[in-house]
Amino acid sequence: MDTNTTTLILVAVGFLVIGGLLAMAVTRFQRSRRLRERFGPEYERVINEAGDKRKAESELEARLAHVEALDIRPLTAEEINRFSLDWQSTQAEFVDEPLDAVRKADQLIREVMKNRGYPVEDFEQRAADISVDYPDLVTDYRGLHMIAIKEADDEVSTEEMRQAMVHGRALFEELVRKETPETATTQKEKL
Repeated sequence: MDTNTTTLILVAVGFLVIGGLLAMAVTRFQRSRRLRERFGPEYERVINEAGDKRKAESELEARLAHVEALDIRPLTAEEINRFSLDWQSTQAEFVDEPLDAVRKADQLIREVMKNRGYPVEDFEQRAADISVDYPDLVTDYRGLHMIAIKEADDEVSTEEMRQAMVHGRALFEELVRKETPETATTQKEKL
């Protein structure tokens, strides 16, 4: 083999290595962009919590796979009506017993999730699942839950509890909607 052939082979291998590295970088960038768009503020929260971007992105992809494997279903009209009446009752209780109302709202959201097919035993798992289907609401859900688990003698202002109820209502309304997030996405794609 002469020097020109060897040089040509080395240049070709170099281009292949550089091409492979560029392809990997583009793939990572696209993965990050896709996850950032999908999870919104939760993306940054998970990165900050994990301290490592790759680890955080793996966690978010695991959440996607977990929720995809669940049998999430829309509520029946009867369930929607029952849960809606329960929510109205809970909101009415806020005037006299705001902390109790926040606790009931947290419990009601948990019940709705259970009826929809989400696992509900562990709060962190519930929040992770909510982050997949309702990424814009998961931060507020965490806030509602944190207030709901506070002790009666902990300092929580009425305004904080009111905000928790408002945010809880937004998640509740999304959870009781007739269509699931996947159905809504599929319908939008058809348009």
